[in-house]
Parts: sequence; structure tokens; C-alpha cells
Amino acid sequence: MNLRSPGAVLLISCYELGHQPLGVAMPMGFLQRAGFQPSVMDIAVEDFDEEKVRVASLIAIAVPMHTAMRLGVRVAERIGELNPTCQICFYGLYASLNSEYLLEHGANWCIGGEYEKPLVALVEAIDSDSKVEVAGVIQHGQPALPVLEKLSFAVPQRDGLPSLDQYAELEHNGNTRTAGYVEASRGCLHLCTHCPIPPVYGGRFFILPAEVVLEDIRRQVKAGATHITFGDPDFLNGPKHSLRVVRAMHEEFPDLTFDFTAKVEHLLTRGEDLPEFAKAGCLFIISAVESLSDRVLTILDKCHTKQEVIDAFHTVRDAGIALRPTWVTFTPWTTRDDFLEMLDFIESQGLIDHVDPVQYSIRLLIPPGSWLADHKETLPYRGLLDEAAFSYRWTHPDPEMDQLQKGVARVVEQGAESEEDPGVTFFKVKELAIGRGLVNVTCSLSPDRPRAPRLTESWFC
Repeated sequence: MNLRSPGAVLLISCYELGHQPLGVAMPMGFLQRAGFQPSVMDIAVEDFDEEKVRVASLIAIAVPMHTAMRLGVRVAERIGELNPTCQICFYGLYASLNSEYLLEHGANWCIGGEYEKPLVALVEAIDSDSKVEVAGVIQHGQPALPVLEKLSFAVPQRDGLPSLDQYAELEHNGNTRTAGYVEASRGCLHLCTHCPIPPVYGGRFFILPAEVVLEDIRRQVKAGATHITFGDPDFLNGPKHSLRVVRAMHEEFPDLTFDFTAKVEHLLTRGEDLPEFAKAGCLFIISAVESLSDRVLTILDKCHTKQEVIDAFHTVRDAGIALRPTWVTFTPWTTRDDFLEMLDFIESQGLIDHVDPVQYSIRLLIPPGSWLADHKETLPYRGLLDEAAFSYRWTHPDPEMDQLQKGVARVVEQGAESEEDPGVTFFKVKELAIGRGLVNVTCSLSPDRPRAPRLTESWFC
């Protein structure tokens, strides 16, 4: 089968947190280096191109997260209708976790872990009509462990993708600016039980060469980016590497701003580096606080406490950087008092504009392969696996908490649809949690107040 002609291989991204998809740009660089000429499609921001599907012989669908998985399965169904002889590969973090279901619903192969090398090897094997048995590639009757090794990285290739101005923008000081997206490392050193990364990476992480990251940044700046998001699961897993990249970036582009994600414990242990990050243009840091409940934090193995969360906020603020916490708001172990404590904390610490309202409604996902699925604290509340939703059902021991989550989700959704002030949404959520009505809810914040910097895409997980 000839896969070297233009468009014979098609890479599809379904959703990547509102960013121009690195999950397509990176394998595109690997495949072009190997002599292939893939076409690309990002259905998050562009129409589904039926002609690209009809001419492709192999279509690879990127599934780096849960939302992409759900969309990707629907894409595979449509591919089957348009091009029944086309072969389909799912790749990315969620591909190996859900390989059994995917292989039963249209996929020929699934690849997790550091997927680019196996993907290229798979394409080469099909192109040469070799028997397809490639390390790291899962197929019917042939399980495979993910490839976890340092790769010879190619510079991501973004030609053919929608322009950066079609993706999430930086919102800062009342203005919006074009944002780019890179990764300086992949995988993670840490083993949080609710995270999909540890079941695949097992506590390992891999850095990308600084010159590859910087060239990717350089090209995105040329394409109009004035802000860069570092999408590493934790930018401070390799702090020396991160500082080296940031220093070089700032020297070449002194006006370029950026943001990154880091654990609470890293914000404390590497606190002395934060002023340098701020001076180099860091506007905000995302941190997965998740909860203030000691019980919940212990079950999730977050390795921080409520007091350390408070300390981290002060450390980051003192450095002149905004901290944007994310939360797993509703879990089987979260009480109403826990929920109210979180809201009180957000209000008292002046963080209402640092939390996107969707975070108030987040319900714990337990995907196949999750370390929480068989956790002793989970089993009393865990139901059956909802295969089509790629997660286990669970029920809170207090039925009122499940009702509260649904009510909060409605308030948040209505607020988003009406472009409501996030402060108003916050106080509606608080009134709902207290048990009062939502008539004439007042917001104590000025509507023209300065807001914390943020990306216009509010979904962080």
C-alpha cells in the first residue's frame, strides 16, 4: 500500500484544550522527516473535510484527553461510512487506556505513551506491505506496552492546520492576544491517583530538546503568537530544563509572555525561581489544587495540604504571577462543607476571577485503567463501566451532593451561554450550595474590575 503520496495518511485532532493541536503537529514532523506527506484536520475549529477522508488510506486520530476520545469515536464512525476500506489508528494518552473498546469500534491499532516512533514505524510497515507487528502498537489479539523512551524529536510541523487566531486567546488587561502552544516535557514524575498519566507513564517523564522547543516557539511567533502556553503536565518536573528554555525564549523574544502548569509542592520547593519566571514574562500558573479536604487530597495522592495551598498562593503572588487553581470539585468523598470551604477560600483569597466557573461543577472522572478504579476508597461507590462514556459510574453516598452537582452545572452552563460576569456566577453557586434561592443574587465585585490573565478556553482538563 502506497502511503507516501500526499494525503494518503490523514492526521485528525478532535480537541486539544482550545490550542492549535500539538498532537497533530508533532507526529506530522516525525512523518515528514520519514518521507511521508500527511494531510491534517482539526474538527474543533474547522469543518469535517469529507474529501480528505475519502482519499486517505490510513487515518490516525489523536486522543490526548477524555473529550477528544468521545469525539474521536464519532469521527471513526463517520470515516467508516465515507471510506470503509480506510484503516484507523488512535494514538495519544487515552488510546492505550481505552484500546479494548476502540478496537471493537472501528480502530485497527492503538498507540499510547511516546507514540511518534511507533506511529512512524506502523506507517512504514503498512507502506512496505510488511507484517504489522510494531513495538508499542496494540491491535486485535496483540496487546503491547507503551513505548517509554526518549525519542529523537522532530520540530512540530503546523502547515495545513488552522491559523493561531482561530484558537484560544490570552485575555489580559481588557485585551486579547494570539496564543501559541508548546511542550518542553511529557509524562510526569508524580502518581496522582485520578490522573490518566501515571497508568501510562508510571512516574516517568521525558524532556524535549530545548532547540526543538525554541524552534517551535520561533515559528509560532512568526505566525502571530505573542503569548505561549507551555502544555507540560508539570513544567517544573525538570526545573533546570524549563529555566533554560525560558531564558533563551526571553532573550530572543523579550516581549513574549507565557503561562505554565505546576504542582503545589513544586511551587513551594522551586519558589526561588518564580521571580525570574515573572521577569521573563510569566503571567499566570495553573495548578491542580483539586480539593482542600485532607481526606480527598490523601485519596488522590496530591502530596499537598490546605496550608501548603495557601502558602503556594502567597509565594506565587509575591513573585508577581497570578495563580489559577483547578479543582476536582465533586468526588464520592466531598461533603457539602468541603464544597463551601472551597468557595469561602476562593472568595477570601480574592480568587474569584482566577477560577473559570466550569471548575465549580467538575465531577470526578474514573476512566478505564485509572488507579482510582480499584482503590479501596472508591469501590463502595463505584458502579459499572460506561464503555461509551469511557468512565466508571459512581454515586455519592449523600444523594443531595449529586443533586448539588447537577444544579451547579446548570448554573455554570447558563452563565456561560449568557456571557455572565464570572463573579455573578460564583455567588449564584454559593447561594445554591448554602441552600438559598437564586432570585436577586448580588455580586460584590465591580463589573469593570481588573481581571486576572487567562486563556479564553476555560476547560483545563
